[in-house]
Parts: sequence; structure tokens; C-alpha cells
Amino acid sequence: MAPTRREILTNAAAATAVIAAAPSVLAQQPAPGASAGSFFQKGPVRIHYEDTGGNGFPLLLIAGGGLNSVAAGLHTNPFNCIDEFKGEFRCVGADLRNAIPGQSTGPLEVDRPWDSHTDDQLALMDHIGATKFMVMGFCIGGPFIWNLLKRAPDRVVGAVLAQPVGFRPENPTVLYDGSKSGWGPDLLKRRPDITPEMVEAYLQNMYIKNADFVFTVTRDFVRSCRTPVLIMPDDIPAHPYAVAMEAAMLAPNAEISMYPWKEPKERIPLAVRQIRSFLRAHRPLTA
Repeated sequence: MAPTRREILTNAAAATAVIAAAPSVLAQQPAPGASAGSFFQKGPVRIHYEDTGGNGFPLLLIAGGGLNSVAAGLHTNPFNCIDEFKGEFRCVGADLRNAIPGQSTGPLEVDRPWDSHTDDQLALMDHIGATKFMVMGFCIGGPFIWNLLKRAPDRVVGAVLAQPVGFRPENPTVLYDGSKSGWGPDLLKRRPDITPEMVEAYLQNMYIKNADFVFTVTRDFVRSCRTPVLIMPDDIPAHPYAVAMEAAMLAPNAEISMYPWKEPKERIPLAVRQIRSFLRAHRPLTA
């Protein structure tokens, strides 16, 4: 039997609704290679994050990768942080705002590049209800952690800085150069509201204008910081051993890992054991 006019119109309306909804549905899908997770919105900033939940003490994890730091990186190199610590801690990680492989988006705050990301990290911990928390960061996570300790000293109760970036006088533009070539061009392709001049000013303010030590704080701040920190040095162009060791010597409640701790790979479990002992020792009973 041929369909009635009402059936035809009904089916057409349903198809139109599906087509109309498709863009919003597709917009919620993870980008290729990105990990699943949750989102929260704060003004014009939308942050994609992973949260293992549970009753463990909150542990903010910051992946390496420079301005392309994403939560998916926490599952891989140099070891799987989530698997290692999710049994004891509420592990939380996020894609950095405007990281190319990630799903977090927001304005490019040219005049406050470091603080804009610290805003996001503190907003994330507010979002999950963590009044106090611990933090572990790799690579670019080092300057972020020092900035968190400066801006929220009453909230961060312990920090692990693994292979932290820092200023290397003999190669002063290594971090700027890496971001200029490995992040800026791709950001411009996907964000027509951002200009090359904005990217240049952003990177200049991040890595060039205050090029010294750990970028986000002074030596005097580190010398006065009472928060327990565990520093795990590396020594590649972007991760200067000398800066990591200087910070460890200045901070009054600093511990230092063995070095090297990533190679040979058989050393990594020993390093993880030290991290776990440090986190346990400084974990409060309540968040």
C-alpha cells in the first residue's frame, strides 16, 4: 500500500530533524586520536578533561608536550600515570587550552599566557570540588606547577615536577622556536579569529620577555615556598638539568629523584615508587 500524505510528511520532518541535529552531534565527538572524557565551560573557555572519580585525594596531572599537552599523554610516555595512581588518588587531567591534538578551546590571552592556563587548571579543580589537591606535571608542567604554588599556596599540598622545562642560556629560544613551528601554524589554520601577530606576541610573552629560570616565578619565590616538592631532572635542550637542580637546591622542602630516572627503562619503576612514596607522605586525610 502506498504511504499516505501524512506519513510522507511525518517521515520528512523526522529526517529534517536528524539532519539539523547532526552538526551539534558531530561537534561533541572527540577529534581523531583524542581521548574520551568530559567538558566544562567557564565563560568563553571550554575544557576537555578526564577524571577517574572515586574517593581518593585529588591529583592534578599535567602531561608533557609543550603547548600541545593533552590528557591522552598521561596514559603513555614516560609511563602511564593514570594506571599507576588511580587506585589511590582521584586522577584528573585536561587538554591544554588550544592544544592542537586536544579539544579544549578558549581565547588566546596574549598578555598573560602562563596565567591563562593556570586559570583553567584552578577552574578544573573548582569544577570537581577539590578545595585542596596535589599536582604532578611533566615538561611544561614544571612552570605551571610553580605558578600554581604561587597563586594557590593554600590549595596545593604537594607537587612533583618531572623533566621540567626551564630557561637554557646557551639555547635561549629553544622553547619559543618549538612552539613557533610546532604549534602556532596549526593554531592559525583552525582559528580564523587568531592572527600571526597574536601568536607571536603570545610566545614572546611566554618564553622571551621573561626568559629566566622557570619562567613563571623568581628564585626568591622558590626559596620561600614551603610546599613539599619532588623534582625529577632531565637533560635535553628543553629540560635543562641545571635549572631543575637549582630549583631543588633553593626550595626548602624539596626532594630530588635519582638521575637519570627514565633510562635505562628498568629505572622507571623505581622512580614511580619514589613518586608514590612522596605523594603518600604528603597527602592529607581530606581534600
